[in-house]
Amino acid sequence: MEPRMRPMNETSFCSPRMSRRTFMGNLLTGSTISLAAFNGVIKDLHQSVFSLNQKYPEDASPDGAYWEALKKHYLLEDDLIMMNCGTVGPMPKAVVQTVMKYTELQATNPFQYYEYVPKILDDVRLKLASFINAAPEEVVITANSTEGLNIIANGLDMEKGDEVIVSDMEHPSSINPWKLKAKRYGIKIREVPFGIPAKSVDEIVDSVAAAISPRTKIICLGHTVYITGQISPLKELSRLARDRGILIGTDSAHGLGMLNLDMKKLDVDFLVSSPYKWMGAPAGTGVLYVRKEAQDRLWPTIVGFEWDVYKDARKLKPQGQRSHALTLGLGEAVDFNLLVGKDRIERRVKALSSYLKQELKKISAVKVHTPDDPYLSGGLTAFSLGGVSPDKYVDYVRSKYNIIVRTIGCEEQGSYGIRVSTPIYISYKEIDMLVEAINHLLKHRS
Repeated sequence: MEPRMRPMNETSFCSPRMSRRTFMGNLLTGSTISLAAFNGVIKDLHQSVFSLNQKYPEDASPDGAYWEALKKHYLLEDDLIMMNCGTVGPMPKAVVQTVMKYTELQATNPFQYYEYVPKILDDVRLKLASFINAAPEEVVITANSTEGLNIIANGLDMEKGDEVIVSDMEHPSSINPWKLKAKRYGIKIREVPFGIPAKSVDEIVDSVAAAISPRTKIICLGHTVYITGQISPLKELSRLARDRGILIGTDSAHGLGMLNLDMKKLDVDFLVSSPYKWMGAPAGTGVLYVRKEAQDRLWPTIVGFEWDVYKDARKLKPQGQRSHALTLGLGEAVDFNLLVGKDRIERRVKALSSYLKQELKKISAVKVHTPDDPYLSGGLTAFSLGGVSPDKYVDYVRSKYNIIVRTIGCEEQGSYGIRVSTPIYISYKEIDMLVEAINHLLKHRS
């Protein structure tokens, strides 16, 4: 019988004769750019943001020198106006440098890559936990929100007839794990309607409360609703779930980097997010949060030799080799967001989206699908144009201004329209271009 293997920690990946300092000093020796030079580049990029914060400490979020300078930290093409980071967003220079550096390490010195780099990976998980105000033992790094949602759905014990409550606006990656569970185990999916737009917190909470039955095991619905841009009131929904003794999970794919997420305040049992949308992390990185008190309710889904070692959320970590370069890039994205400031980012994002909604409401032919209430909305704004197809609008702003937006929703639901992202690297002037395009198309509609 083979001996039981220990978890991958600092001891198992570092020779006892090599200290962490020595390892960091030797890392990447002989590669195209030395570690010292690499660290210098990252330090300079960090210092640039720090200096901006010192110079413009009270910037409330209007356009100006601060945001213009910050935009230069991204590698976007000069004429590209990216208003669809809700699918995938750009990365700051420091994140790109980090991914490239550690990818180069694998190419040039695979031994150092697999022998020593894993010992610094857990720092990323610790950063993420602090970033969302969670305990380190409650956070797992995944590949994306889809993976996290499948871990939740597959890991939860449910019997035939047990129920999960979802909304009528879930992303396919959010609803399909439950549909598979329904087909395989006979559970029932109860779907509640979200308004287009939702008018109040009570409207949303009352709709969910009305769907609860004695067989309800979990409420699992979108936090950052990808169709309308609604931000679901998780604090109030969590209170409802606690009062009824029901688990609550949420798909906050857009949350990291858009909102200042705080797990203690939201009080959900499970949350997933995709930081490559708004946070500037590399694609292929995700976050799964599992509240300490709910961890014994989930079985691991993908197991390797560590699955029975940990008793906390780390037991749920998908096993097998992953890209260390992407994980370390995620860590650098956390650092970048912390340098700018989580509150400052949320203020900027919401100020831009609020301005967009304000301008849209001046046009009678426009129907805004996103709530007005800043508590129920974030950086995604959805709308439709009377007499102008969403596809035509998307094509027009791309050809006229090189602005990237997307279509969203479906006609049967009444949600078919255009979705706009308002991340920190766009401007009010660029939003004005969107409005100008609306007026042009409405004027020339057939």
